[in-house]
Amino acid sequence: MRGNKASLLALLLLGISLTVQAVSDKERAAIKERIKPVGSVCVEGDQSCGATAAASSGGGARSAEDIYNTFCMACHSTGAAGAPKIGVASDWTARVDQGMEQLYANAIGGINAMPAKGLCMDCSDDELKATIDYLVEKSR
Repeated sequence: MRGNKASLLALLLLGISLTVQAVSDKERAAIKERIKPVGSVCVEGDQSCGATAAASSGGGARSAEDIYNTFCMACHSTGAAGAPKIGVASDWTARVDQGMEQLYANAIGGINAMPAKGLCMDCSDDELKATIDYLVEKSR
């Protein structure tokens, strides 16, 4: 009886392995298509990504308005977490009185609930300074 079970098990395993091997090239190609990655990630400066990554990074300096709209607007348009609101002069008076260099330092280094660079980690200091100038100008 044991011999029959062993033979049956061996026959079953042989059948399974033959079935797995019977996948056609067309079916194999279809499987590869279904499980291929849907995208890829390129990090700026990674040369293996080609020109696409460089083109999408914008290349040059962004405008202060673009940076404000992308990174700053959520808090500075609503006053979230005590952020001074754009267009409200009284929110900016005490800050401007400390001097623009202090405002720049706070924007770059972060202050209170505002994280460093307002989370625009790829913004240059000059871009951030221009954005602060934009905010102050719009708040006079």
